[in-house]
Amino acid sequence: MSHKIDRLVIVPDDIDLSRSPLAGLGAETYVLGAFNPGMTRLPGGNILLMVRIAEALKTPIHDGHVHAIRRDGETGRYVLDAWPLEEADTNDPRVFRLHGGGWRVIALTSLSWLLPVEMSADGLTIVAFHYDRAIAPAHDFQCYGIEDARISRVGARWLMTTCSVSPERHSTTLYLSDNGLDWRFEDMVLDHQNKDMLIFEGLIDGHYWAQTRPLGDLYFAYPPGSEWRAGPSINLATSPDALHWKPHLRPGIRSHTASDATARIGGGAPPILIDAGWLSLWHGVEPNGGVGIYRTYWTLMDRDDPSIIIATGHIPLIEPDEALTRPIAHQLYLHDVVFTTGIIDGGDHFIVASGEADLACRITHIRKNLIKSS
Repeated sequence: MSHKIDRLVIVPDDIDLSRSPLAGLGAETYVLGAFNPGMTRLPGGNILLMVRIAEALKTPIHDGHVHAIRRDGETGRYVLDAWPLEEADTNDPRVFRLHGGGWRVIALTSLSWLLPVEMSADGLTIVAFHYDRAIAPAHDFQCYGIEDARISRVGARWLMTTCSVSPERHSTTLYLSDNGLDWRFEDMVLDHQNKDMLIFEGLIDGHYWAQTRPLGDLYFAYPPGSEWRAGPSINLATSPDALHWKPHLRPGIRSHTASDATARIGGGAPPILIDAGWLSLWHGVEPNGGVGIYRTYWTLMDRDDPSIIIATGHIPLIEPDEALTRPIAHQLYLHDVVFTTGIIDGGDHFIVASGEADLACRITHIRKNLIKSS
């Protein structure tokens, strides 16, 4: 699909690890990815990208062990944990799976933290890296990192959901800001595995709304002949204060049997209100070996009741683009992945932020008439 502008704006080599929260680790690291940026407009007009920095061990395997980075809660320092190689499956460079037990247990070869990067008003030029405002693990339930920020401005404040990773749980945590740049931890808002909690950019009848995407290992089948496919879906929840969330009774966006391109789905950018209703950008995954092919789609929801779907675009709005990553192909470890994480009104176009190949930040200017014509 043709876009006005489509380019990578932040790549791993842009990141200065001497200013990383992990700088005192005592082991050599590198940027596995600088990607999946939360996005918002700052009061002065510039754009903020809250970039996930996946900082990985250069040599995770040595001395007969595979190692993971962890923030120690007692000392506040970052340490390395070691498992014997015979107890681990190390085929994936991002994670290793531990044998034994009746369920899947993994550990990470990287730890993620969040770096605020100020961009120009069109999102295309780096203005400043705010290392002094980086968000790093600070609690036991974040000991394996903080991932995938999603930012929403509601009224006079900014709300940012993140995924906090630990052996205790894979939780959703909330940060608040009064200016979009300085953030403070507020609370844990979901304690079950939920990779994609997106707060709507505005209240509906005085309540906060959010899209959620709970994960599990078991899904019940729809009846034979149903238009819906069993599996992860984009659900809805409401809250009086953005802290206490109640699941909505009606379903949200579900995977459709008509296409394998959206066999698995999940949230993307926090929904924004346009003239026709709430616009939601989400990802669909086509099975293709490995992680599959990730593409971005859109759905329009009723402005008063987002459980009512007005329209959905079945043609991908954004697709993975090998040409964009060709200059950094030597750093690629994944292919066929674009993961959209933010959208801003840019006048006659939308400014959309995505992670490309779990490696870099991508900005796409999408003509509004592409959605209208669809």
